[in-house]
Amino acid sequence: MTGCEAPRITPRRDTEMGSYGDRPTTRSCPEDLKQMKKLNAKSGWAKGIFLFVFATLILSSVYAIVGVASAPAGPIPGVEYEKMKSDYALMLVQCLLGIAVMFLPSALERRLRIAIPGFMYVLFVVFLYGAIYLGEIRSFYYRIPHWDLILHGFSGLMLGALSFSVIALLNDSEKITLSLSPSFVAVFAFSFAVAIGVLWEVYEFFLDGLLGLNMQKYALENGRVLIGRGALVNTMGDLIVDAIGATVMSAVGYVSVKYKKGWVGRMLMKRAASATSLRP
Repeated sequence: MTGCEAPRITPRRDTEMGSYGDRPTTRSCPEDLKQMKKLNAKSGWAKGIFLFVFATLILSSVYAIVGVASAPAGPIPGVEYEKMKSDYALMLVQCLLGIAVMFLPSALERRLRIAIPGFMYVLFVVFLYGAIYLGEIRSFYYRIPHWDLILHGFSGLMLGALSFSVIALLNDSEKITLSLSPSFVAVFAFSFAVAIGVLWEVYEFFLDGLLGLNMQKYALENGRVLIGRGALVNTMGDLIVDAIGATVMSAVGYVSVKYKKGWVGRMLMKRAASATSLRP
């Protein structure tokens, strides 16, 4: 058939979590072209940000390797704020992990046949940039007050949004049928985000002990080790801020789902058949 097809009406879910309505499955040709141009524009700047952050982490990895080879193994008497081998080792671990994680969304899209919204992926990459390059390489964790807490609050919001996608994907599954109340969805979102935050702190604790790093910031920049309550402040502060971010996103999601506001819809991952991937 040539030209534009007449739109067909098929059932669809018209809210974030479930009820049904109707929509045309085929748009007119001008609308298709307009949508394609918009997607291509978004894909362009998303790839640009990806390449910038990727190049930054590659160069930072080289910088960290040089530091591991040349930095002193311990503090130098009379010299303050001298970075040691363990500091550069932490930078290297974080950079390599960040580079690997940047490709995780693409792998998930291919494996699970889903599409992640472009702006959510960009927020994810920007978060990695702030946590790894600015936080570790540029020492924002020490130079900028509460930088760590800002990032954890941001991650709590993102993980809360991710939890809504998990429910939406299960709701779209042909094998699983769910009928969930807005209250349950909000509680799940909160629990999911906080659980991931706890697992992250366990990961930091494990690597600190295994490699002698300072991911949990139990020591100051000058190498002085904190003791007592002071050594717990960073970890507990991270978990509390994670919970606050999760609470905010859960409340937003609850209102969006209960009153069909559509706020969460733009954040949701979708089946590949009904969404376009913008991954580099």
